[in-house]
Amino acid sequence: MAPLPQRARRFWETRFSNLRAALEGFLEAERGQLPPWFVVGLGTGILAWFALDGRRDWAAFVCLSAALALAGFSSKGGRAERAAGWFGLAMMLGCGLVWVRAYAVAAPRLGHPLVTEFRATVERVETMTAKGTLRLTVAPAEQTLPPQVRVSIDLDTAPKGIARGAQLQLRARLAPPPPMALPGGYDFARDAWFRQIGAVGKALGPVIVLRPATGSGLDGVRDRLDRHIRDRLPGANGGIATALATGDQNAVPVADADAMRRSGLTHLLSVSGLHIAAAVGAAMLLTLKLLALSERRALRFNLVLVAAGVGAVTGIGYTLLTGAQVPTIRSCVAALLVLAGIALGREALSMRLLAVGALVVLIFRPEAIAGASFQLSFAAVAAIIALHSSALARRMFSRREEGLPARLARAMLAMVATGLAVEITLIPIALYHFHRAGLYGVAANIIAIPLTTFVIMPLEAGALFLDIAGWGAPLWWLCGLSLNLLLGLAHFVADSHGAVALLAAMPSGALGSMVAGGLWLFLWTSRTRFLGLAPILLGAVAAALSPTPDLLVTGDGRHLALVDVDGTPLLLRERSGDFIRQVVAQASGFDADPQNLASRPFSSCSRDSCIAVIARGGRHWQILATRTAQSIEWQSLVKSCAQADIVVSERWLPRGCSPRWLKLDRATLARTGGLAIYLVPRPYVTTVAQRIGQHPWAADDAADDQQRMRYGPRRSGDRRLRNARIRDRT
Repeated sequence: MAPLPQRARRFWETRFSNLRAALEGFLEAERGQLPPWFVVGLGTGILAWFALDGRRDWAAFVCLSAALALAGFSSKGGRAERAAGWFGLAMMLGCGLVWVRAYAVAAPRLGHPLVTEFRATVERVETMTAKGTLRLTVAPAEQTLPPQVRVSIDLDTAPKGIARGAQLQLRARLAPPPPMALPGGYDFARDAWFRQIGAVGKALGPVIVLRPATGSGLDGVRDRLDRHIRDRLPGANGGIATALATGDQNAVPVADADAMRRSGLTHLLSVSGLHIAAAVGAAMLLTLKLLALSERRALRFNLVLVAAGVGAVTGIGYTLLTGAQVPTIRSCVAALLVLAGIALGREALSMRLLAVGALVVLIFRPEAIAGASFQLSFAAVAAIIALHSSALARRMFSRREEGLPARLARAMLAMVATGLAVEITLIPIALYHFHRAGLYGVAANIIAIPLTTFVIMPLEAGALFLDIAGWGAPLWWLCGLSLNLLLGLAHFVADSHGAVALLAAMPSGALGSMVAGGLWLFLWTSRTRFLGLAPILLGAVAAALSPTPDLLVTGDGRHLALVDVDGTPLLLRERSGDFIRQVVAQASGFDADPQNLASRPFSSCSRDSCIAVIARGGRHWQILATRTAQSIEWQSLVKSCAQADIVVSERWLPRGCSPRWLKLDRATLARTGGLAIYLVPRPYVTTVAQRIGQHPWAADDAADDQQRMRYGPRRSGDRRLRNARIRDRT
């Protein structure tokens, strides 16, 4: 009988061989069973569900996809027919998957604003240091409230003991999750629906802690680590250090976060691929170096396999420590797939592995594909893989026997080419979601990425480790200097002339055309790939020619912005908050603070209303907007309405108020939501209701009105808004 150590070794070798065969079968997935185009089809079906209007359109899309799949599989053709069949099947599954999930996560929502006092258990705590607030996600004990509510309290008045698991008693003003303020903006109601948040609000008065949290588990570790880092780095750089260690970006000051965004460095604040790769790479390197010190272990064990296992554990631990957000989970899954490929001796990173990572995310979180985070991260990785898998890149960037200066120059060329490819790929997505994109990000990232990966993160990790013995002060000082250098670089690039490209609104079709062309360019390896340049160019031209709205109106009618001929948005109310100013600036493609309408000579404003006369498209438009809820004399109001082309008010206007073109009062805005009005070359309107359609997170009254506007009796004003192309009646 063989000695016990040899039997144990044979046992584990057999188990590893079986595991290796299973992983090879999973990763191989046949070159035709799970091609990247199947995942593209799945994503296309999910996005189609978000883009289409309602149940009839979703059902029609599922039927058309099923017909395509049936035609592809039943035909006696070759590879192209089977590919069409698989693509149709994937689209059908994607649309059905997100459709089912959207209704599976349905949770009660608050129907109207109210002020109430209730008890609740804290489920999540987010410290918004830059805004001076503490954002809580709580589970109310009262059955009359939604199961999850998000409440903000002032940071300076927040009592101690608030953490996950704490029981509170508070009085708050709650409201339903707000939809996007203007067409093309951020849809918080959609994200709140999938997170099962039924109300949002702000605490009124003191918050009483009935039972403080114990501070145990990962939440307690994260909270103690957060306080420890801020204690060592109390300045602005402490917010960056906290974001790198715990994933909490809320401690970053607003000015620094804006500078990072404008300079193209904001991805460094979000724990994602770069940070996971740095943590996993450092763990693997240390494991290899330490184990290689023993000749016996180096000869008896596969050190690469052991290091890959340690790296996997490190990546999972870092993901859990930083809160297990969707971008971090996505990056961790991709890292685990890469480590599995390394352990099996396969290519470390390929488009097929990226497709498997995307498939895992889409199966469990199909709604993630509609967000900017998913699109930006996967697009960046796909661009890197496509670039370095091309024949030209392999010839130029592969290692060879040459001197040190030539190797450094080749490495620098590869870094610049990679950064340029990533930035070009991400610009359309950033313009679509954020209406702006940094143009100097390539140069900034050439310095910032190595600084963060090889200097800041190792210094911070070393300082935290040495703090166990109280010796971390020198490393904290160096870490603070390097973070200040990073912030200085961000502000320098952000303040440079022409650092940001702006776009008021990109049509969804333009982005879809560019994404389709990019996928064709990335996934094909032959010269056929260059056919993808045609839809990319077409989408870029459509985006460049997209017009800027002439008038922006929020869904409550309180805020109106008239966009001047020089692109400056002019606000109706002088005391508009920072949120409205930011939303209006983004929707008008303006890179500064909006100004006031009353300051322009073509407007005449009183305490209660404003009248502006502007020239657009060879004619003059007269706009009347109310500024307060105070009553106005009926005869004067009716006379002013008759002389105006467009009337906007937050109140209900009388029937006698009949403008020449468009009447937007409280009743109309309740159906349409926010609006963007275009006056040239032909006047037309886009609304938030058109963007949301009949998706489940649409407000019930707005969805019913939208249904009636489409399929039931319509008034003339409703018909004009639905057609979205309104003829000039003058």
